[in-house]
Amino acid sequence: MAIGAPSGGDTGEPRVEEFATRGPRRRRILQLPVVTQAFGRLVGDRQATADTIVAAPTPLQPIDLSDDAMVAEVLDLAVRMGEVVLASGTSVNDTTTTVRFIAATYGLARCDVDVTFDSIRIYADRGRSLPPASSMRVVHYRGMDFTRLAAVDRLTRRIRTQVVDPEDARAALDAITSAPHPYARWTATFGWSLLAASIAVLLGGGALVAVISFAATAAIDRVNRVLNRYGLPFFFQHMVGGAIAATPAIVLATLAEPLGMNVDPTLIIAAGITVLLSGLSLVGSVQDAITGSPITAAARMLELIMMTGGIVAGIALALRVGQILGATSPPLDLTPARVFTDLPVKLLAGAIAALAYALACYAERRALVAAALSGAVGTVVYLLVQHAGFGPVVSSGAAATVIGLAGGLMARRALTPPLIVAVAGITPLLPGLSVYRGLYGTLNDELLIGANQLLAALGVGCALAAGVTLGEWFDRTVVRPPVLRRFGSLKRPIVRRRRRPVGIPPYLRKEFPPNLRKQK
Repeated sequence: MAIGAPSGGDTGEPRVEEFATRGPRRRRILQLPVVTQAFGRLVGDRQATADTIVAAPTPLQPIDLSDDAMVAEVLDLAVRMGEVVLASGTSVNDTTTTVRFIAATYGLARCDVDVTFDSIRIYADRGRSLPPASSMRVVHYRGMDFTRLAAVDRLTRRIRTQVVDPEDARAALDAITSAPHPYARWTATFGWSLLAASIAVLLGGGALVAVISFAATAAIDRVNRVLNRYGLPFFFQHMVGGAIAATPAIVLATLAEPLGMNVDPTLIIAAGITVLLSGLSLVGSVQDAITGSPITAAARMLELIMMTGGIVAGIALALRVGQILGATSPPLDLTPARVFTDLPVKLLAGAIAALAYALACYAERRALVAAALSGAVGTVVYLLVQHAGFGPVVSSGAAATVIGLAGGLMARRALTPPLIVAVAGITPLLPGLSVYRGLYGTLNDELLIGANQLLAALGVGCALAAGVTLGEWFDRTVVRPPVLRRFGSLKRPIVRRRRRPVGIPPYLRKEFPPNLRKQK
């Protein structure tokens, strides 16, 4: 996710000289049916966070490079804004672009930025007569606060277009980072619980499984919140979460046969695993590996493996305790979890799952709608590709590619960072059930089945992250806004609006504001 700024000339009205030079062919295109107009509105002349950002050709507000205090303030502002996006799971490449973009806006165009797993360093060259300046920031926290991420994105746009003073930008950033969450804490708990219930339905579970998954996830969230206050490492928190997710499934499997219930308790564990996995930086780690940041990619991947190991350890502990007490372990069922049946139900479950994840991560209201659409689209694409005869890895990759592309396109209209849409969209496709199947096979001396399922889970996870990266690449290069296709870089802000001369074709008059339509 590259955080950028809208084109300075995006005033909502086309430029007259551009229409004059487009020729008859362009005018025929504008007269095509509603589909073309809708597509034009979607990928219109608006710069979005999904598009690659280049440095401004000249500083919009150059500072005095000999003023050490002013240079230090700009560098501190740049690394602090990079801290917010890096802590939200953004890739190294996009974080570097954001930091360099802020520095270049204030005149520090010649900068070297070094971003690692938990630190950001920037070195600015001030010319031959002045010593270089540098700044560093260590990221002490990791958290999915999508409202804060979107607010920093808007601040970046405002710095680019409104020439914000560094002191005012710093005050705005302080207000963003110190502001409370937009929702109450119980709302986030409800979001995680709703996510688990939706995943259970998406995997084929009934109402009872969905209700139990909802309650179990609520317990996981509240218990881990208490443990976090005492400073318990996240590995052990995930271990406790895995044990809590497995306990009601074991109880249900033990009581199902005596009570004559036809349920699949494994789906409760799969839903719990999916919820726990959704908070990990899967997309960022694979993006770093693909885009040439192997050190940070290795660190993020190690963290991902360790947290997943904690989940597996908690589930294994609960299953072993259940066997000692004579309880029945949820059975292993290798039938496909997502099949092309009950399409409306699965479509709704996928949309709700993505919306619930965005809600749990404190996303803004307009981002909730975009997340729900991405979840529904991803679910449909996954089922269609799987129905065509492809396996879960290819199906997941195809769905993630569409989600990555759609995330950038929707971000142009809703001004929402594409990371929010992408991460929420792939959440319903996370391989929670494959992880449990692999764990069950390993614990019950079915090593071949266990290894096969664990490798399948790893393949699905990599396919999801790689698909999102590929979709964003298509969005940044193939479906670039006209402003970038025409000029290859960002345009400087246009302070004065141009008056529309007489002679504009009738089919273009509706694109101009009412006050300009009356001009003769």
